Amino acid sequence: MTEPTWMDEEAGQFVRLYALTGGRTRSSGDDFDLIAMVTAIPESAGDGSGIGPEQRRILEIARFSASVADIASEVGLPLGVVRVLLGDLHDLGLIDVRSPVKVAPLPSERILKEVINGLRAL
Repeated sequence: MTEPTWMDEEAGQFVRLYALTGGRTRSSGDDFDLIAMVTAIPESAGDGSGIGPEQRRILEIARFSASVADIASEVGLPLGVVRVLLGDLHDLGLIDVRSPVKVAPLPSERILKEVINGLRAL
């Protein structure tokens, strides 16, 4: 019986995605918007024990703030996996996540018609 190979000659070492997330597909990071800004919290970084190399890379990228989409692109992992890893980092208090600013709702059609009628009355 041959042992499984954990190396690919061209790509190097590889790990299945479910191994990176511990088999989880959801975490507290599932609600992270693509354009939410992630910033590493330097004072709580500690020794980094208990986190994997992918999460260390995420902390490096987030040192100067980056969006969730940018982080996924930089680490070369699917968005779902990155969200799980970000959720873990957030739960550990290693990152701060700022959701995008909500845009004010558009005025209703009724209000716009009243404005137009008011302008016509002038």
